[in-house]
This record gives sequence, structure tokens and C-alpha cells, in this order.
Amino acid sequence: MRQCIPALVAAVLLAGCGESTQTPDASADTAYAAVLQQKLLDAKPGDVIEIPAGRFAFDRSLTLRASGITLRGAGMDKSVLSFKGQKAGAEGLLVNGDNFLIEHLTIEDSKGDGLKISESNHITIRHVKVQWTGGPSTKNGAYGLYPVKTTNVLIEDCVAIAASDAGIYVGQSKDVIVRRSRAESNVAGIEVENTINADVYENVATNNTGGILVFNMPALSQQGGAIRVFKNQIIANNTGNFGAKGTPVASVPAGSGMVINSNDDVEIFDNDIRDNKTANIIVSSVYSTGYKDSSMAAGFDPYPERINIYGNRLSGGGDSPDGLDLKALKVAAMGLTGAFPDVLWDGYYNKERKVDGQSRGPEICLQDVNGVINADGPNGYDSPSTDIAPFRCSLPKLPAINLGRS
Repeated sequence: MRQCIPALVAAVLLAGCGESTQTPDASADTAYAAVLQQKLLDAKPGDVIEIPAGRFAFDRSLTLRASGITLRGAGMDKSVLSFKGQKAGAEGLLVNGDNFLIEHLTIEDSKGDGLKISESNHITIRHVKVQWTGGPSTKNGAYGLYPVKTTNVLIEDCVAIAASDAGIYVGQSKDVIVRRSRAESNVAGIEVENTINADVYENVATNNTGGILVFNMPALSQQGGAIRVFKNQIIANNTGNFGAKGTPVASVPAGSGMVINSNDDVEIFDNDIRDNKTANIIVSSVYSTGYKDSSMAAGFDPYPERINIYGNRLSGGGDSPDGLDLKALKVAAMGLTGAFPDVLWDGYYNKERKVDGQSRGPEICLQDVNGVINADGPNGYDSPSTDIAPFRCSLPKLPAINLGRS
């Protein structure tokens, strides 16, 4: 099998599909665009900017660079900001300001990211939808909701559809809650990347390539950890990968439910996870995506450690993994008619790791699962194992995230 399985998570890089062209939205009101843009440019701390019901067309990005602003629509699907035919700017709305609240509106068809919030503190995103109306396409913007390098972030009751990278993404941030939101038809439904202290709960991730991803990427200065994912529905995430070639998310196999990559201190519990055709849960190292030590930031830890998976309701899935390599692994380990068990681990771990002077493995602790497969990546995937004994362990529970608001 050595020649068959060059990389687990990088099993397949699928070309984009369903490409659509961006044409102006003839049904939208263009006159309001200049009014809203000026209000954002003139905004002062404490301002509440109300967007009326209607469909409003913009041919360039909106930008807000002030703190203490509330941006409020008349309701999700009532106040719609359409960027179909956008000619300038990389986002729909770009925000750089603390104490920012955005709620009750929809952002559609932006050329790049739908809503990007950068280097800001105390952010609330509530009842906001970001979508690309033509369906999955590599030409869609990368991220729907995209807070990056932020602190104290609440995303709740939101919707993200058809982003070519991640529908709901939080990166290089700290103290985050993502709850009661829906992500569908994205490459990654919900992604928490290089982020410290996050709770992701009561969300629905369905019909994405991968449902919920907890990643640490090797070229970023901040490593994440202490992530809880619970009470979510992670169901049938089997959409073909339409991410741009060369991007990390393009290596996610279609049919991935919950994916943990190179992250530490992750707790997965009380979720409904089912019918994800590659595997319901994948635990992997960045080595499986083809990264070499020379391409990693100094001090980056490439191994997933202290992963606590228990009390989930898992069923179906694992029966039709994405890509020839994963199919070959399934046949070798499970037979022609078999399916991967609930948890697929690539097998990479730090053999030198010690705790209190004692050698310790990766501490991937599994309860209430229908088996595990160790794909034996470090040895060329020659001897995959389904022995669950090394995973019979327990870990202390992680604390809840408290943002200081309900």
C-alpha cells in the first residue's frame, strides 16, 4: 500500500465545478449604495446605522473603520446587500473597529469574502446571512463570515451558503462563540483556525465538503487550542470539493464530517454526526496534507494532542471515501464491502512527547464510537489498524467560554 496512499487528508484536489458569471442585479436599488457608503465613511462611535428593507446593489466594497458602531438591517432576507457584478474591492463589507455589532441582514454574491472583520475586539454577528446565489463554484468568494485576528467574538443565528473556502470562519482569534448557525454547500462549513478558546455549539453543518473543521496551519504565528464542539448537527457533508487549487481547504476530502488537524486540547461531545461518506470524524497531522518541516513556522506543533471525543451520536458514513487513495485504504483495511469506522486517524504523533518525564502518546481519547482506524501514515500506510485499545483513555473537561454577555 505504500505506493497507493501518499497523503491522507490531501487525498484528492478536485477542480472547481458549477462556475457562474457575475452579472449586475437588475432587481436591486442602486441609489442607496452611495448613501450607505457615506454613512459608513462618516460613522462616529455610538452610531446606529439602520438599513431599510429592500434589495440594494453595490459595485464596490463597503468599508467601516470606526469603533462602537451598530449596523442593523430590517431582517435577514429583508435587507439584502447585493454585490453581483462587483467591480472593485476584495470584500462585500470590510470592518476594522472595536465594539461592532452587525445584525438582521443578508450579503450576497461578493467578489471576495462576504463580511471580513480584522484586528478588532468585542464583535457580535447576529442574524446575518452570507451567500452566493449561483450555488457552489470555485469563483465564489472564499469566506462568508470572516473575523480574523479578533478577540471576544460572538456569531449567532447566522447562515452561510456556497463559500469557496469556509462559510463561517474564525482565524487567529481568541475567545470565540459560534452558535445556532447554519452552514451549507460550502467547502468548509464552519472552520476554527489557529484560534485560542472557542465554543462551537447548536449549529447545523450539512452538504458541505467538510462539516466542522478545527485546524492549526503551520505558517501562522499563533497556534490555537482549547476548542469545544458540541450539540451540533454534522450531517451528510458530501459536496465535491470546489476550493481553489493550492489552498489548504482544497485538500479536504468530500464526505468529511468533523476534522481536527494539528490542533491540541479539542473536546467533541454531544453532537449528531452521520452519513459523511469519507468519515464522520477525522483526526490528522499537517504532515498528511503534504507540508514539510521547512515550510512550518518556528515552534509549530504539527501533531494533534489531547483530543477528547465522547457522548456523540454517530451513524452511517465511511462507506464511500473521496479519492482513489482513500478508497484503496478502505478496501485494504475494511474489505470491499466494509466502511471506515467513525474515527479515522492518520497515525502521526510525536514519539518524543513526555509529560512529567513520562513518554506519552497523542492522547486521542475515544468513547461511544463505532471503532477507529489508525491509517499508519508515518509508515507509508502499510499497516492500518483498527485496535481501539490505545484510545481508551480520559481527559479533563475544558472550561466553557464566557464572553461577558449572554
